[in-house]
Amino acid sequence: MRVLIVDDEMLARSILSEHLRQIADVEIVGEAANGFEAVKLVEQLAPDLVFLDIQMPKLSGFEVLELLGERAPAVIFTTAYDEYALRAFEVHAVDYLLKPVEPSRLVAALERARERLRAKLSVPSAAELALAARPPGRSLERVLIRHEGWIYVLPVDRIDFIEAQDDYLCFVTGGKRLRKQQTMSEIETQLDPTRFVRIHRSFLVNVERLARIDLYGKDSWLAILADGTKLPMSRAGHARLKALIG
Repeated sequence: MRVLIVDDEMLARSILSEHLRQIADVEIVGEAANGFEAVKLVEQLAPDLVFLDIQMPKLSGFEVLELLGERAPAVIFTTAYDEYALRAFEVHAVDYLLKPVEPSRLVAALERARERLRAKLSVPSAAELALAARPPGRSLERVLIRHEGWIYVLPVDRIDFIEAQDDYLCFVTGGKRLRKQQTMSEIETQLDPTRFVRIHRSFLVNVERLARIDLYGKDSWLAILADGTKLPMSRAGHARLKALIG
């Protein structure tokens, strides 16, 4: 079984590596110190299993899996905090190990991983992973986007508006347009409804960017943003916006 270790703490990687080297059928193919390295190494090395820390700088373990999507291998989460246990299993993790890892629990987790690999069970969708990446009851704080070979971590307060385009969403920020394969209904439920309003079936706008509303025709309006961008607004969208801002 080919294994990748991901943890921002060198000591934690070293201890886990030492335990794994005592197990005959395990090969450690690489180690990563942050989420960006983890995404890169998973795609380069195609490990069977990843030991993935949840709390890391830059990208959390959940966000790593969201970026990998269908390319994500089987995962055993490792963390010093048991508050993440339920969310880990919600995204179908093989197991969840508390640090420092106990050798007996590690052996049991590896056996579960072997069973998972033999059964060839599917991984959760990116939408499920995005949901697990944030604490219960909290709105999305940043959006992860892979666009033209780059990974963008976009804080939601920098989003001007979101436009639906076929099977993609276009996130517009400061004149830059970033595309992500996701549905409008998914992102709408993840964002703070007091900050983002669906003004049209194809447009979700950050109300902080709104400058004014112009009447365009019968039962239709234009949302004019601070930078001059004009977005169509439906009757239902106008009602939703009016209910929010009064």
